[in-house]
Amino acid sequence: MSSTTPTPRWRRTVVLALIMGAQLMMVLDTSIVTTALPHLVAELGFSPTSLSWVQNAYVLTFGGLLLLGARIGDLAGRRRVFVIAVAVFALASLLAGLAVNVPTLLAARILQGAASAFAIPSTLALLVGAYPEPEQRSRAIAIYSAVIGAGASVGIIVGGVFTDLLSWRWGLLINVPIGLIVVLLSPRFLTETARRRGSFDLAGALAITVGMTALVWGLIESSTAGWTSPIVLGLLALAAVLVAAFVLIERRSAEPIVPLGLFANATRSGAYIARVLIVGAMFSTFYFLSQYLQDVLHFSALLAGLSFIPLTGMFFATVYVVRPLVRWMGQERLLVASLILALVGMGWLSTVGAGTAFLPWILLPLLVLGVGQGIAIILLTQLGMADVPAEQAGAGSGLVNTAHQLGGSVGLAILAGVFVAAGGDRAGIAAQVTGFQSVFHVAAGFYALAILVGVVMLVAARRSRGGATTAPAATAPAAPAADPRLAESK
Repeated sequence: MSSTTPTPRWRRTVVLALIMGAQLMMVLDTSIVTTALPHLVAELGFSPTSLSWVQNAYVLTFGGLLLLGARIGDLAGRRRVFVIAVAVFALASLLAGLAVNVPTLLAARILQGAASAFAIPSTLALLVGAYPEPEQRSRAIAIYSAVIGAGASVGIIVGGVFTDLLSWRWGLLINVPIGLIVVLLSPRFLTETARRRGSFDLAGALAITVGMTALVWGLIESSTAGWTSPIVLGLLALAAVLVAAFVLIERRSAEPIVPLGLFANATRSGAYIARVLIVGAMFSTFYFLSQYLQDVLHFSALLAGLSFIPLTGMFFATVYVVRPLVRWMGQERLLVASLILALVGMGWLSTVGAGTAFLPWILLPLLVLGVGQGIAIILLTQLGMADVPAEQAGAGSGLVNTAHQLGGSVGLAILAGVFVAAGGDRAGIAAQVTGFQSVFHVAAGFYALAILVGVVMLVAARRSRGGATTAPAATAPAAPAADPRLAESK
């Protein structure tokens, strides 16, 4: 007989803090070194070519191993995998913060990325399990989404503060005490999921891991070598072949890494696609706006980092308005409205010039963009996990996070190419400004595409509800309902 005793509020708060602490330190590590790159050249002797791999080594392993990490969590127990991965991440952060040469730092960043890929797919599943009540669960997912959405901007803020006031090393070393707290408290407060007995789809795991790695690597290389480079074309072709092979393997597998049925729902599939688009736009905006503020407006690393506080604040502020707005408008309509708002903010930001004043001509579009992006990320997380069966929660969470990381990689690769094609890498402020404007224009195009996806999701949802309304009252026994803990309230 199952217990119906509600979880005490203080205990749920601790669970949320543990998961958010781990999630934030891993997400912000994708960008925390952005403002420290010049210091790495001076201290460790990075060349211009190898410098990009401080960022890419993390993103490459993170994106390549996410789906594998989600499957391991489903089989071995999500809390167990989460705790081990956080411990490895803390150790890797210690090694990175103490690195004395290029190979040591890059090896530590690879280990950080791998640990994140195994920890993060379990976070959303563990969070959902701790909040069975629909209203509380929606609020927790909203906070989770805000942390994901704001992670990159928080990384730039934290990185700028540490780099200017202390050392770039503290941006990495700060993960050690946070990770230690999470490792010590998680076994007491997080509920372990049942270990599932079954076979491990080794062929599927290899195909998707190598395929995702080749895809991310190819996109990274395209920004420097160009899209027609034999290396880039080879990596992208390999990725396409392996992803196609993965789909065929999963269709025949009795226990697939990613149940393909997760894509059968138009709402979830649309949520994955829209997430790739808007994260690609936003992540690239963080990257290029940070450079614009320092190279064109001559902000210090600290001031450039602090400039992202209003945007980050909007991400977290949207947590408190999403639920009432959903009751008023519905999830899909609110999603389209938020994407339109984000498009307005990005279009406004694309008008920056050599003498643009931060107040108000950069601050205001950032606020508008933050509100639109913040609401959209929360809704896309909810819609991406809508009606996912409990036994597939890890895979569903893995897909949400994979779409997030893939969006960042794809967006940055494309917009880095746009920046170079527009002459942004040439000497002179005018050339740089033209490059930044072009990047923000194309990023606005990403939001426009996301709006189209949102409209398709809205139409599909209306048809689905209309079909459910007109269906015969009783024709056959109803299919078993998905775990109510995972059914998102509308």
